Amino acid sequence: MFKFKKRKLLKLRLKWGLLPAVIAAIIAGIVCGLFFPDWLTRFFITINGIFGNFLGFIIPLLIIGLVAPGIAELGRSAGKLLFITTALAYGFTLFSGFFSYAVADLTYPSLITAADRMTSFGEAVALKAYFSIPMPPMMDVMAALVLAFTLGLGMASIPGTRLKGALQDFRDIIDRVIVSVIIPVLPLYIFGIFLNMTVGGQVATVLGVFAKIIVLIFGITVVMLFLQFLLAGIIAGKNPFFMLKTMMVSYMTALGTQSSAATIPVNLKQVEKLGVKKEIAGFVVPLCATIHLSGSTMKIVACSMAIFLMTGQPLHFAQYAGFIFMLGITMVAAPGVPGGAIMAALGILQSMLGFGEAELGLMIALYIAMDSFGTACNVTGDGAIAVIVDKLYSRRPVQPVALPAQEEPSQPSNPQGIRIG
Repeated sequence: MFKFKKRKLLKLRLKWGLLPAVIAAIIAGIVCGLFFPDWLTRFFITINGIFGNFLGFIIPLLIIGLVAPGIAELGRSAGKLLFITTALAYGFTLFSGFFSYAVADLTYPSLITAADRMTSFGEAVALKAYFSIPMPPMMDVMAALVLAFTLGLGMASIPGTRLKGALQDFRDIIDRVIVSVIIPVLPLYIFGIFLNMTVGGQVATVLGVFAKIIVLIFGITVVMLFLQFLLAGIIAGKNPFFMLKTMMVSYMTALGTQSSAATIPVNLKQVEKLGVKKEIAGFVVPLCATIHLSGSTMKIVACSMAIFLMTGQPLHFAQYAGFIFMLGITMVAAPGVPGGAIMAALGILQSMLGFGEAELGLMIALYIAMDSFGTACNVTGDGAIAVIVDKLYSRRPVQPVALPAQEEPSQPSNPQGIRIG
C-alpha cells in the first residue's frame, strides 16, 4: 500500500506569494538597472555570486536528500496496480518531454532569430563582485545521482529501517533549507540577474524571447491534454471531449491554486464522474500527483532549449533524450513547495546540459512564471491515467490509498512528495 508521510512544508505565504515576488523582482531589476550606480550594482552582483556558490554546493545534497528516499518509498509500495500506474505516468511524462522537444525544434528557428542570440547571460557587464566565497560541492552532480539511485533502490530491497530513517531526516533538513533559505532568497537572486542583464543591455532580448515561449508552452500543454485524453478514450471506449469537459473543473482549480495537493479533493470527484471506480481513483489520483509530471517536463525542456539557442549552442537529440529520461525520474522526488520540480531538476540541468549560474537563475524565473500552466496540465492529465488504469485493472480488487491519520480522504493534507508546478 502506498503510504504518505505528513509534511508541514506548504505555507500559504509561499503558495500565494512566490510568483508575485518573482514578477516584482524582475520588474525591479529592470527598472533599477537603468539608474543604479556601479558600486550598488556590484553589491548585488556580489550577493548573487555568494548565493550561486551556495546553490552549487547544495545541489548534490539536494539530489541525495530528495531522490534516495523518494525511490525507496515507491519501491516499498510494490504491487501490480502501482506498477501500471507508475508506468503510465512515466510514459506520459516522457512523451510530453519528447513532444515539447519536437515542437521547439520546429518552431524555435523562426521564434529565436540571430538578433536574439548572445554568447552568455549576465556576463556582458564589466562590473565584478567585490569578493567571492568559494563553496566547492562535496561531490559532482552525476556522483550524487548515482549515489541517490543506489541508496534508494537498495533501501527498497532490504527490510532494514535505520538508513531509511536517517535519509528521511536528511530529506527533512533539505526541505527546510529549500523552504527557509532558497525560496525566500530567490526573488533577490532573480533581481540581481535581471539587474545585471539590464546594465549589460540584454534584458530586452531575453524578455522578448521569453514572452514567445510562454505563449508557445501554454499552447502545447493544451495539445498534450487532448492527446492524453484521446488515448484514454481509445483504450476505454469513452468520448475524449466529454472527459476533457468534465476535467476542466480540476484544470481551473489547479490554475488558480498552483497546487496539486490542494486540487486532490476536486480531482477525485471529477475523475469519479468519468466512470472510474472510487477505489481506483482513490489510489491513482494521489499517487499521480506525486509522479505524473507532463506539464513540468514540457516547461523545463522548452525553456532549456530556448536558453541553448539564445547562447548559440547546437542542440543534439541524443543529449536531450538522455536529459528527458533522467528528468522524469529526478522530479519524482521534487519537494512540495512552489517551483519544487525545477529545484529537483537543477542538478541535471547543470550536469547534463552544462548550465551555469545565470542560466539556472533564468530557468527558475521562467518556470515559476508559468507554474500554474504546468500544474494544471499535470493534474488534469491524472484523469486520463485514471481512466486507462481503471480499464486495465477493472477486474481486480484494489484498496484505496492510505491517507494520513485523523483526516478524511476527501480532505488530504499535503502528501509526501506532492509538488507544485
